[in-house]
Amino acid sequence: MSETVNPVGEISQIGVVAIGRNEGERLVRCLKSLLAQLPAGMPIVYVDSGSTDGSVAMARSSGVHAIELDMSVPFTMARGRNTGFRYLTDHFPQIEYVQFIDGDCELLPGWIDKALAVLKRNPQLAIVCGRRRERFPEASIYNRLADMEWNTPIGEATACGGDALMRVNAIREVNGYNEALIAGEEPEMCVRLRQQGWKIERIDADMTLHDAAMLKFSQWWKRTVRGGWAMAAGAALHGASPERYRVKETWSRWIWGLIVPVLTLGLVWPTSGLSLLLLLGYPAQMAKVYHYRRKFNDPPTHAWLYACFCVLGKFPEMLGQAKYWLTRWRGQQATLIEYKAPTALRSP
Repeated sequence: MSETVNPVGEISQIGVVAIGRNEGERLVRCLKSLLAQLPAGMPIVYVDSGSTDGSVAMARSSGVHAIELDMSVPFTMARGRNTGFRYLTDHFPQIEYVQFIDGDCELLPGWIDKALAVLKRNPQLAIVCGRRRERFPEASIYNRLADMEWNTPIGEATACGGDALMRVNAIREVNGYNEALIAGEEPEMCVRLRQQGWKIERIDADMTLHDAAMLKFSQWWKRTVRGGWAMAAGAALHGASPERYRVKETWSRWIWGLIVPVLTLGLVWPTSGLSLLLLLGYPAQMAKVYHYRRKFNDPPTHAWLYACFCVLGKFPEMLGQAKYWLTRWRGQQATLIEYKAPTALRSP
């Protein structure tokens, strides 16, 4: 996997792929952040998945290459990313690195230079990612939870999210993202990369600013159901591998999201109520997560918030897994689980 690298600063080596669907003003901020920070000549591709808010026209008017996906074919974010990646590498064959970014994110100043320097120093690295921050963490507890979720350990990682700087050769080697996945496509691709000997690194640098726009419990619930779906899909694909990918997590959700509640209620009468002691496992898990989050210097109130919702999240995650297996058993086409409401583009 060794390769010759050029000095940092040769912009012709880098391209950007942004994906979106009815992101409205969020996409405006995304593209403005790219155009304001990236030198002229760095190709930016926006891949749209059936927006009805004028996103494509807005992107083209900004000078960005815009691609509209054929929506007669089931859409996944993986398909959008692959389409943008292929467009970049076909039309700009000199590109060696691609920055992927979601249309609801803004690129933060200095990120590209920092990430590129790390990639060039280590030819075994396929992906470098940094800190994604929530734009409005104070808007709701659900936004706050997302911001905390993205505060991951620094150093070698097993996976990345939707925003990351990636090496073209590595992505080609594993044929990109799995387009059949409606969620969890980034960590799934990372599994395949690691199986080929590539590495992923999370560096101590701010990368993007994200607008989660999660203001309702129902949005958090849907997003967490989607997480359970991704968990089950990942285990189905790679659970038999030596690392037993996501097997432990999937069992945890079935145990705490279904088996423990059913046993507790079902054995109340035969055990004269002693089965209710099983419920003590939930606060015990909360305490464990709380202490884990405190290692990230989260304030106590935030750490408790995260701990409570992590445990509560086992229920929708279990439902997401059930949804995955039921869809697969029926032989149905999986459809996106969307939690975010579209925003309109403001008139000039």
